[in-house]
Amino acid sequence: MTTTVEVPGGTSRGRRVRAGLLLQRQGALFALVLLLAFGAARYGSNFATGYNLSSFTGDTAKYGLVALGMTFVIMTGGIDLSVGSVAALGGVVAIKVSEHGLLPGLLAGVAAGAAVGALNGVLITRLKLQPFIVTLATLLAVRGLALNLAGARASVAAPGGFQKLGNWSLLGLPVAAEAMFLAFLLGAAALHFTPWGRQVLAIGGNVDAARLMGLPVARTTFSVYLLSGALAGCAGVFLGSQNGSVDTAAGLGWELTAIAAVVVGGTLLTGGVGSVLSTLVGVLLLQLIFNLIVFENGEGSITISSYWESVIRGAFLLVVVLLQVRLVRRRNATGRTT
Repeated sequence: MTTTVEVPGGTSRGRRVRAGLLLQRQGALFALVLLLAFGAARYGSNFATGYNLSSFTGDTAKYGLVALGMTFVIMTGGIDLSVGSVAALGGVVAIKVSEHGLLPGLLAGVAAGAAVGALNGVLITRLKLQPFIVTLATLLAVRGLALNLAGARASVAAPGGFQKLGNWSLLGLPVAAEAMFLAFLLGAAALHFTPWGRQVLAIGGNVDAARLMGLPVARTTFSVYLLSGALAGCAGVFLGSQNGSVDTAAGLGWELTAIAAVVVGGTLLTGGVGSVLSTLVGVLLLQLIFNLIVFENGEGSITISSYWESVIRGAFLLVVVLLQVRLVRRRNATGRTT
């Protein structure tokens, strides 16, 4: 569900606005396809192997789940800075409880994340606090809680089925990747085909108008933070199962990676406009950059520091935000003249 703007079909301004909207919505997909073609042409069969696909999608799944929850939060005009710390907490809790079995560990990790999301939602909707302040506070508090539970050191999983969760595969892809793709499909369906999805976009578009229309603003806002926390907790579960442990630095910076993926995918930071599947493209694009850096270093001709990944991600984010600002201004100017 996206907003549409009527523009004069024959004017140069109308054509520029349409081209800009297309670039905003599909620019990340174009870039992803180009980088995939570049990787296949430069690195050949090593890049296109099933092993690279499996490891790439399995590693991407954690960030994808966090970015999916962040997408719905940003669509309402909010922000969730706590997701990285919540992922760390979910991983630690899952590892602690996994001694009683795989399923209890999985459910406990997701439940821990959902509990933090619910706390964020209550503070934002009931106490009318700003999402930035609330989630910044929980970012700090939850990481401290995770460190206390882990004993201020790496929390290591006991041998057993929990560690095997990260290695299980289905149809040639890791279970984590399958879970990510399924979550994005369900998220896209919820956004486009349910009243809840329309309410999320309506709140982000104009919260006062949404209240006047009788929409359940508080309940919907609470639900997106609950969902964001649960997905971050699930990401922490996969982190713990893949690595066999969750260290004190787990999840650091994940909130920024998630925001970058959401914005690169075309969702407006102001809310009201966005696409779930475009966020998936944004996640894949940003992770592919790191994958290409690894392959380029393997060629031996030049050495690129992994820190350039952050530089490139930041550049992508800056360009997309500047593009969004220009598009909003043009759209508003065109709307006033039509």
